[in-house]
Parts: sequence; C-alpha cells; structure tokens
Amino acid sequence: MKLLVVILNYRTASLTLASLAAAVRALEHLPDARVDVVDNDSQDGSLEALREAVRAHGYAPDRVRVLASPRNGGFGAGNNLAIEEALRAERPPEYVYVLNSDAFPEPDAIVALADFLDAHPEVGIAGSAIHGQDGHPHDTAFRFPSLASEFETGLALGLVTRALAGRRVPIVPRPERTQRVDWLAGASFMARASMLRSVGLFDERFFLYFEETDLCLRAARAGWSTWYVVTSRVQHLGGASTGISRWSRVPSYWFDSRALYFEKNHGGGYLGAADLVFGGSLAVQRLRRKVQGRETPPPAHLLEDFVRHAIARRLGTPITRAP
Repeated sequence: MKLLVVILNYRTASLTLASLAAAVRALEHLPDARVDVVDNDSQDGSLEALREAVRAHGYAPDRVRVLASPRNGGFGAGNNLAIEEALRAERPPEYVYVLNSDAFPEPDAIVALADFLDAHPEVGIAGSAIHGQDGHPHDTAFRFPSLASEFETGLALGLVTRALAGRRVPIVPRPERTQRVDWLAGASFMARASMLRSVGLFDERFFLYFEETDLCLRAARAGWSTWYVVTSRVQHLGGASTGISRWSRVPSYWFDSRALYFEKNHGGGYLGAADLVFGGSLAVQRLRRKVQGRETPPPAHLLEDFVRHAIARRLGTPITRAP
C-alpha cells in the first residue's frame, strides 16, 4: 500500500466526517491508499455516528475504515493504534499521513507530500503549510525547544525576542518556500514508514503536546530530516478536540508533556535548568507588567500552575487532572 491516512476523532464526529471527505477527495489520484478513522473512546456516540456515516456514504472497506480505541490514551496512542496495525499487515504502507479531525487538505495537498517524499529518500517527515478559515497562515514550522527558547517564551519581551530570533520555537517569519525545519505540528504531516520502523512510533507517555516534537527529534538523531512543504496547503480550525483556543488555564497534561520531553531527550539536569529559566522568566514578566500597570495575558495563573506542577513532580506526586 502506498499510503495510510489516520484521522483521530475525539468527540468531534461531524468535523471528522468533513475532514474524511476532504481527505478522500485529495486521494483521488492515489488509488493505493486507505483512510483509518480512529475513535479515541469518545463515549458520546461518535463511534456509532462515524460507522453509520461511512456505511451511508458507501465508502469501500478497503478505502475507509472506522476503528475503535478501547481507551483515550491521547494523540499518540490513538494514532499508533492504526499505524501499528498497518505496519504489521501483509501490504504495509510506504507512508503514513496523520491528519487532525479539524483539518481539511486541499485537493493536491496529500499528493504534494507523497511526491516530496518520493523525490527525497533522505527525508523522514514532510508537513503542510497550514492556514485558518480566513486564509491566515498558522505557525506550524518550529525549532526544537531549548533553554534559550524557554527564556524567550517566559519573558515575552520584544528586545529579547529579537535578540533570540534564531532560537525561538516558532520559525518567524513563516517559511515562504519549502525548507528543512526541526519539527512540524501534527495537524497534517506525512512520515516514511521505514523511518517509523527505525525510530519508533509516537511515544504514548505524551498524552497531548510534544509528541510530534519528540518524534521529529528522534528522527533527526537517526539521520532523517523533516521538511515544511509549502505546496501542500491545509485548512485547520485548531483546538476543536483539545479546546486550546478556549483555555482559561493550562491543563496538567501540557506541563507533564513538557517535562517529559526535556527529561527524556536532554536529562533531568536539563529539565531542572529549563524549569528555573522558564519559571524565573515568567516571574520577571509578571513583575514587569505589574510595574507597568499592564495585565498579564492569558492563560490565567500560568506562573502559579507551573510552579505547582514542578514542585509536585519533584515530590513524586504529579498532578494528573486539569485545573
């Protein structure tokens, strides 16, 4: 099989079906491909709605399938369910394309990624240029997080941001040409199956966030590059399943994923340093804004929640529920 497309659903059945329809249209010139829609234990009727809609539409079983995850293990676990099965199959895919349930590829977007991987055998991951409903481009091409980027993010001071422009996590200005990057947002990216076999799939210890960062870092360390492909365009609503655009406070799993990423990939000492840098710069930002009489931007209580989670982690009593 040339390509497996995986769309993960969590309580967004109507959006998932729209994403599926867009993906199927984009696969018209890739007949040797299949879409697996994975319901991530939504428990809201999504699974039944998806299966009924797929039946009603008349999708062929070898073209579209609906799979049920027995648990909501997060983004990585849900996608891995379909990917692992496909890689064990008699005809495994050459490429795996991960598409968010609130993302809608343009007709040539998927083929553009497959063509790019065909032409560049050294590339392990290729991702799309993503934009919102209004056409405004989203930041989806990134550098790996570092102590410098933790300082820049926490301080949020223009002078420092300009000085550390080459160390910021988001690549700004956004790339206007196809180029190599450190990592890509998981809303729309294609991975080479041989790369996944060599470095592993998503690390399921990440419930949500940082799992694609970790995967791209493992790929880079194994000699596989990641590329941002501007000719692959995808519309993305953003946050439909996670509610990120509506966060009043940062949920626990974001802090957990951040800590896991730094400790796993750079060691406990580096995580400790990253905590000091991020927490300290957040505190300085808070003090600066107070002196200036300016409000601290949302999400609320970020500094307090960060310190609370860091202390709980050090004490071996991690906070596992969202605030």
